[in-house]
Amino acid sequence: MLDLSLEPTDADAKPLFRDAAGCAKWLKQLQLTNLQLAHSQLLTQLNELNRYPMRPRERLNTLEQVRDTVHHVQNDYSRRLISKPLPLNEHELLVFVAIAGLWQTMSLGYRRCLQAYVDGDSQLAQSGALLCQRSLLYGGKVIFEHLCTGYEFDAKLWQQLHGLYAFCERKGLQHKEIPDPLNDFRAHSTCHGIYIKILLACYARPAELNRPQLQRLDHWLTRWSDTLPLERSYTTSRGDAQPLALDFDGPYGLRSIQLVNHGENTRYLAMVPLSKLLRIKTILLQQGQTPQQLELGEYSRNDCIESLIFFHQCWCENRNTRSDQRDPVEKPVQIFYKPEVVHALLSGKSPAQPAQTDNASILKSGPPPAQAWPGSTGNDQGITGQAFETWMVLNESILGAQLTRKDMQGSRVGRNQLIALRFAGTENFILGVLSWANVTLGGKLRVGVRYLPGSPLAVALRASEADLPVAGSRIPAFFLQAVPALTIPPSLVMPREWFDAGRTIEIMHTNGKTQNAKLGFSVERGMNYQRVSFTLV
Repeated sequence: MLDLSLEPTDADAKPLFRDAAGCAKWLKQLQLTNLQLAHSQLLTQLNELNRYPMRPRERLNTLEQVRDTVHHVQNDYSRRLISKPLPLNEHELLVFVAIAGLWQTMSLGYRRCLQAYVDGDSQLAQSGALLCQRSLLYGGKVIFEHLCTGYEFDAKLWQQLHGLYAFCERKGLQHKEIPDPLNDFRAHSTCHGIYIKILLACYARPAELNRPQLQRLDHWLTRWSDTLPLERSYTTSRGDAQPLALDFDGPYGLRSIQLVNHGENTRYLAMVPLSKLLRIKTILLQQGQTPQQLELGEYSRNDCIESLIFFHQCWCENRNTRSDQRDPVEKPVQIFYKPEVVHALLSGKSPAQPAQTDNASILKSGPPPAQAWPGSTGNDQGITGQAFETWMVLNESILGAQLTRKDMQGSRVGRNQLIALRFAGTENFILGVLSWANVTLGGKLRVGVRYLPGSPLAVALRASEADLPVAGSRIPAFFLQAVPALTIPPSLVMPREWFDAGRTIEIMHTNGKTQNAKLGFSVERGMNYQRVSFTLV
């Protein structure tokens, strides 16, 4: 039975338009130059429209009339949230709630029409596929908006989406083509294509993507999703991409086949065709073909290669095959956000102590401990009067951990941000990088941390006299010692804009030891750091 979760309408509702003609007239006077006001007016009037009792056919015509404006305003308004650190501040949170709310309002409007179709409304008899497609589209946008922003959502949203597609299957509507004038890349779409697109987009770790990457994701999935079958059974071959699975009754989207209960309501998405497509396009780009020749859009070759490799990792490489076993634990850990604080503590100095700048004192007592880390992004704002926060480890391995913050308030964090951890009862630090972050339904911040290999030492770096304009300037950095057991050589962690391949530098340790080295290549680059290789000279 299809559950559309509808509240009764209310005769007291008073929308400013009550049919498609009135909506068109109202939209003409909507001031789109004031984005926030326009968004607020759309949300208010569509909420009133959803409460207002009206003929289902007229409701559908009105929703179709307003779609173009809603999409335009939503796309512009959502730019304010991309790559924002978490938790969102008060203003950003209001923007997020409004954006998710407007998608939810569109979904509710089409679900009201769909309920009339299910109940046998003769005027909607030929509109079943369109109503299912629109309901899937906007229900999926609510989920995707939460995932992009990093906020947990009620699992009922997934169950509602799965229920809609299961209804399409039962009615044989999933492959019927529907005109979609708002689709920039194809004139038609299907319920199947929309559903697969939502599932894959949500599985592609959208919170890690910037706006151009999200645009490529949308463009490519619009082209590819209709060609990917969703089956009741699956086969696997050694070395091939494993299928992904979903449960129509479950509170999740796509999952590894090892994590689902296999039954009548389980469906499988074969990933071998998509894996081959991504790998072939990557190879052809590397061989010199253009993105336009490969129907990838007006993007640069390097950007396309980077995105194709990332999406292949997300969709086609088994996330549950770990070289490290994550063990559930529960123990406190101190998190330090400011590299200069950790640098000072590793140097044996107070973080508040003024920096020493003369050569003799640096060689005697180490690098300047209180010097600010160059290139700070400001995302660590929120800590006042304290050097660290206390978090709880939920699970851990030798390569990383999942953590949750004990307090509701604290610093804002961003993906790929350098942090340091110190476990209770020890003075040792571990440098780590935030792989992901989200806010739970209860309002707590949760993050995944990837440990950087090697015990960190505080050092100062100075470029050679021949390397102008940075010659003579000293910057704080971390020396990560080698890990022989994993055959990982030593590396340097420095402010990300300071790296230059081939630069000759002097490494000054806290014990007075100095080393001359030449910088090699960038191992990785994050929001506020760069880890690089080097060779001693």
